[in-house]
Amino acid sequence: MKLLLIMPKFFDYPQMITEELNRMGYEVDFFDDRPSTNGWIKAVIRVNKNLIQKYISNYFKKMMETVRSKQYDVVLLISGQSLSFSEEMIKNIRDAQPLAKFVLYQWDSLKNFSYIGQMQKHFDKCYSFDKNDVQNSEVFRFLPLFYCRRYEQIGNQTKEDFKYDFCFVGTAHPKKYKFIKLMSEQLKEVYPNQFIYYFFPSRLVFFYRKLRNVELKKAHYNEFHFTALSGKDMVDVFTDSRCVLDSAQAGQIGLTIRVLEVLGAKKKLITTNADVKNYDFYREENIYVYDGNFDMNSPFFTQPYVDVESEVYKKYSLRKWLQEVLA
Repeated sequence: MKLLLIMPKFFDYPQMITEELNRMGYEVDFFDDRPSTNGWIKAVIRVNKNLIQKYISNYFKKMMETVRSKQYDVVLLISGQSLSFSEEMIKNIRDAQPLAKFVLYQWDSLKNFSYIGQMQKHFDKCYSFDKNDVQNSEVFRFLPLFYCRRYEQIGNQTKEDFKYDFCFVGTAHPKKYKFIKLMSEQLKEVYPNQFIYYFFPSRLVFFYRKLRNVELKKAHYNEFHFTALSGKDMVDVFTDSRCVLDSAQAGQIGLTIRVLEVLGAKKKLITTNADVKNYDFYREENIYVYDGNFDMNSPFFTQPYVDVESEVYKKYSLRKWLQEVLA
């Protein structure tokens, strides 16, 4: 079985997804949904991709040389705000692969990326991680994100001593930055050992956001990193942390991938996303929903982590996720 995977080169998720697909018997060709991971290119795509349309077209032409040379069984597009391809480009892929099943998975809210609505008609199945988008669409099916094997391996370890009371690693979207900053300050007395890694894909994006978003007006340049944390470093930080912080983007109720990774790693979670209470893995001992203040008498702070049913853990694994989208 041959599969064409198109998605952002975001941390090392393409590699982990490809490895899992290989285990399932698929031969995978992966292409980034952007022409380059250069910081300037990534920034322009988010601001106005029309400024580099020729660059995108040249990249797409080279990709299509591979696409036209093979017959794929599945074309899987995992799409978010970084998608640089036009509707016409997606149609060209479809025309070149008339026998393939086309599957779209949306891991950004349509409020943040309405452009994807034009793409849906070119796919046989469409999924979204956001319940609101599913409820407002006749096309999308609901499917939360997943955790990879490395987080399951963390969850299988027994550890009592931790280097960090909590960690946060993630892109510094304005709302996310604001709430992680608030949580960090309010938790300093009880959780003094903190690991926070705010990431921006480029310095240009940082300065653009700082000019446009009030949440970042007082942010300091040296708070941020412009190189993504490696997979190994991410595993080390998770392993050494008692708890993980999470905050959703503005206008998004879909659970971030971090929430599912915390589940797989069997760590405690503090999140701003109240919708997590509606999922089958929610336990008040394990997950605290932050609404601006902390109740230190909550079972989250007074009780140890409680394991959920094994079938629930399995349900959110990457393998189960792939079995669903490829069914």
